[in-house]
Amino acid sequence: MRHQQRMRRISVPGRKVQLATAAMLLVATTVTACGDGQDDGGTASAPKAPATIPELTKDPLTLSFIWFDWPPAQALEAFANAEYKKERPNATIKVNTVPNANWHDAMFTQFAARKTDFDIAILDSQHIGEAVTNGNILDITDFVKSNIDVTAYNPYLLAAYGQFPQAETGKRDENASLYGLPLLGDTWTMIYRKDLIGDKPPQTWDEMISVAERCQADHPGVSGLAFHQANGSDAAAVTYNTVNGVYGGNLWDAKTRKIEGVLNDAAGQEAMDVLVNRMKPLTAKGSGNWFIDEVNAAVAQGKACIAFNWIAASGGLLDPKQSTLGTTREQILDKLGFATLPSQKTNLVPLGGMGMHVSAYSPTENQAEALNFMKWFERADIQKKWAAAGGVPARTDALESPEFLNAGPFNQVYADSVPRMRDMWNVPEYARLVDIENTNVNAALNGAKNPKDALDDIAKEQQAVLDSSNRRGGGGL
Repeated sequence: MRHQQRMRRISVPGRKVQLATAAMLLVATTVTACGDGQDDGGTASAPKAPATIPELTKDPLTLSFIWFDWPPAQALEAFANAEYKKERPNATIKVNTVPNANWHDAMFTQFAARKTDFDIAILDSQHIGEAVTNGNILDITDFVKSNIDVTAYNPYLLAAYGQFPQAETGKRDENASLYGLPLLGDTWTMIYRKDLIGDKPPQTWDEMISVAERCQADHPGVSGLAFHQANGSDAAAVTYNTVNGVYGGNLWDAKTRKIEGVLNDAAGQEAMDVLVNRMKPLTAKGSGNWFIDEVNAAVAQGKACIAFNWIAASGGLLDPKQSTLGTTREQILDKLGFATLPSQKTNLVPLGGMGMHVSAYSPTENQAEALNFMKWFERADIQKKWAAAGGVPARTDALESPEFLNAGPFNQVYADSVPRMRDMWNVPEYARLVDIENTNVNAALNGAKNPKDALDDIAKEQQAVLDSSNRRGGGGL
């Protein structure tokens, strides 16, 4: 019935034949989404978008996104309505938000119903496999070839935010399909109190812990560290994965789909020991379920010597209305420093950020508008404007532009971090894998589970998830 309704919607008097023809193409390719999204061998079969953007409607249209509630969501809506309307005055951009912990389910519950109230889903890189294998988002490979200069991006970023199956980390597979384009780049920054530990940030992870210990001892009421520990979204999991990476660990062997014996090897166990027995004691009491907002609050209130948070969520730290560190941005920056993460055995940092993906169940005129928006958004001039507005672009020219580098004290951190990024598992089973890890890492951090037992349980339970599935993904480490 939904596809019949779409056909009726494009027959509104006054629409041109070209629009109807292009819309029929979208309808025909979208019909495949009514199946299970994969063949018996588990290969992805998402519906295809046309290479050429269909003629756009002249009627009023609302293009709806879905994301979680945080400052970049509000920034995107304001930016798009200010800038995109200059070219498409009949289009209104609406970014619908949900709490971070509900983000995945808010999208995939609608995907499962084969009916969405959003046109563009903003997905984590790890969500792509699930959406593709279920036929929930459009394959935009042909569209990208015709409309996007792929050489303008770091290949890893283009792959991370749109490609499935994922290629080996850091390498773009030219033969793989694309299902999205970058919206917002991100990684962690180390935030440190220059007035408490000095202007020079720690260079190694071990040094960082030692500096935090001294700072906590020298400044009663100020915790040495603040970082994500919550059992929700990917909070505790990203924290462990970050420490795992810098101490030389791996999350899995993507080629053999082995987790048990890889995640919980000697390097993985060392990382868990560092996190639970050396880092956790330097955090504030009651911080066992902290995530983005709580870490920012501790920094803004002067309650942490060193903190770790996503760059895209750090802008509010410079707002005097939210901070006790100064009455002006300049005064705050006299006390706060932002740096790339310290290295140890490696210099890996977590990949954050998200891509834009067109819902397979969106009305045809909205799908056309979504493709047009994506082409517009990825233009060099628009990416620089997005950077100036507080966004984190993915195009190399925008990342290297004064508009981006001068927009915030943490933007150089992101530009320097891109070559160091490591993602998680880009497989359809991601949601189950991250839930297992979050639960167990959070339990270890809060004293409910022995650290070694927690890591062994993560490896065992995650391996069981992969072994029970015949689907293939890849990527990450």
